[in-house]
Amino acid sequence: MPAQAAKGKSHGDERAGSGRRASGADPYVEAMRRFSRFYTRKIGLLQEEFLGTDFSLTEGRVLYELAHKRESTAAAVGAALALDAGYLSRILSSFEKKKLITKTASPTDRRQSILTLTAHGQKAFAPLEARSSEQVGKMIATLPEAKKRQLVDAMQTVENLLGGGGVEAERAKPTGYVLRPPQVGDLGWIVHRQGALYWQEYRYDERFEALCAEIVAKFVQNLDAKRERCWIAEKDEEIVGSVFLVKESEKTAKLRLLYVEPNARGLGIGARLVAECERFAQQAGYEKIVLWTQSELDAARHVYEKAGFRVVEKKEHHSFGKDLTAEVWELGL
Repeated sequence: MPAQAAKGKSHGDERAGSGRRASGADPYVEAMRRFSRFYTRKIGLLQEEFLGTDFSLTEGRVLYELAHKRESTAAAVGAALALDAGYLSRILSSFEKKKLITKTASPTDRRQSILTLTAHGQKAFAPLEARSSEQVGKMIATLPEAKKRQLVDAMQTVENLLGGGGVEAERAKPTGYVLRPPQVGDLGWIVHRQGALYWQEYRYDERFEALCAEIVAKFVQNLDAKRERCWIAEKDEEIVGSVFLVKESEKTAKLRLLYVEPNARGLGIGARLVAECERFAQQAGYEKIVLWTQSELDAARHVYEKAGFRVVEKKEHHSFGKDLTAEVWELGL
C-alpha cells in the first residue's frame, strides 16, 4: 500500500510537472510583457489618436524623426523605425499631400529623395513635442531628484541590453551622462567653472568670469520659462557641462555659455547640448538661433559648424586681457 501510494504520487507529480512545463511561460518573458502593458497604458499608446492629435502613433514617430534631422530619406527613416517600406511610403505620401513635408532629389543618389519638414509640418509637429514633454514631465513631477536619476539609469540599462544592431544600437550606446534642469547652487558653480577653465585654457582674465556671472544673473532674474532654458550635463553625480538658450527677440534665440569639463570631452556632450537648444528653439517658435564666440575656440566652433551654424559676422576686439576676433554664428530653424 505505501509502495502503491508512493508510485501514484510519483505519477501525479510527473503529470503535474509536465503540465507546468507545457503551459507555463518563461518568467522573464512574462515580466517584460507586464512592463510593456504597464508602459503603453501609462503613456497612452493604446489610444487611436496620439497625444490628442490627429496623428497615429506611427505617424507621430515619423514626424519626430524628420523634425530632429535637418535632412533625411525614406530609407533612413524606415531603418530608424523598423517600418515596412510600403507602409512608410503611404505615410509619406499622406504627409506630402497635407504639405507637411517636401521632397527634393538627393545630389548624391538619384534613387533617393531628401525629406524636409515644411513650416506647416513644423507647426503640426510642435504640439506633439510639447504634449509629449508635458506628459512625461507630469509623470515624474512628484519624484525626488534621486528617484529621477534612478529611473533614467534604469531606462538606459534597458536600452543598452536590448539595443541590438544598426541605428538603434548606435542610439543605445551608453552615454555615461544625463541632462537635467539646474538646481540651487548649480548656476554659481557654472560661473566658477567657466572662469577657471577659460583662464587655464585660454588665459581669459576675471572680466570673462564677470561676464558669465552677468549672463547667469539676467537669466534668473528675467526668465521666460516657455522660451528660455538651461541644461545641466551630469556624470557620476557631478556637473560636467551646461548651456543656456535665452530670448534675443521674438523670432531669435541666443545660445550662451556652452562648456564641457575636460574629463568629459569626447562623449558628445557638447553636440547633445546644442541639439537640445535647437529642439527647444523650434518648439518655442523661434526662427533662428544666434551665438557669440571667439575665433580661437576651435572645439566649440567645430560643434557649432557640425550642427549647421554658419559665421555671419567677425569683429576684432580687446577683451578679457587679450586681442581677440569675435564671431557671430547663426542657425536657421
